[in-house]
Amino acid sequence: MRRPVIAGNWKMYKTIDEAVSTVADLVRLVDGVDDREILIAPTFVGLQAVANAARGTNVLVAAQDCAPHPGQGAFTGEVSAEMIADTGATHVIVGHSERRQYFHETDASVNQKIRACLGAGLTPIVCVGELLSDRDSGAAEGVAGRQIRGAFEGLTGAEVVRTIVAYEPVWAIGTGRTATPEIAQQMHRLIRETIANLVGSDVSEAIRILYGGSVKAENVSELMQEPDVDGGLVGGASLDALSFSRIVRYE
Repeated sequence: MRRPVIAGNWKMYKTIDEAVSTVADLVRLVDGVDDREILIAPTFVGLQAVANAARGTNVLVAAQDCAPHPGQGAFTGEVSAEMIADTGATHVIVGHSERRQYFHETDASVNQKIRACLGAGLTPIVCVGELLSDRDSGAAEGVAGRQIRGAFEGLTGAEVVRTIVAYEPVWAIGTGRTATPEIAQQMHRLIRETIANLVGSDVSEAIRILYGGSVKAENVSELMQEPDVDGGLVGGASLDALSFSRIVRYE
């Protein structure tokens, strides 16, 4: 049985004080929820403070990105996976569509970041998903499959199973449009089958695949009823502790 994951990506929002205040409220609101993993991803500048505020609770902390280079080095502006782990964070979002679109990340750089995270003992949340033009042209499955193969190229099954995948149709992020549960299930099943072809069915059946794209309290339960949907990567609705807690407490 795959344990559900509900992750909140705060993107470039919240000062350090705001982030700490929000996580304090969230911890209170989700106290006692122990049958699913709860994650929040603040900005780099708030990562240490949020990790400290969440320490010892049922709320885990993720970074929104990491450098593809392990250890230390002359890479101005970068933050390594080891540095992230040192804050107390346990997960890292890699390959988010905004990173791919605005910062020109590639499947190859996502692969490097996955390796860096695993080397530092962190769990990568690997994002894949198609543009609206891809879906309209019938290329959605091909795009997601290519991104999965590129992300996991050269990794063993033992490494892949240590990751989480997030399917995020780009056309549904921040638009208010959500893929129907049927579309989500179709794409999650494709991703699982692609992973099975790469590293075997044992890994593909164990790995957790999240849906990301305008997830909110009103649609999370329906999405979670699909057999291959193992949780949500939540954007705007995670910025408010009460709103996010309602998603976390879906039934």
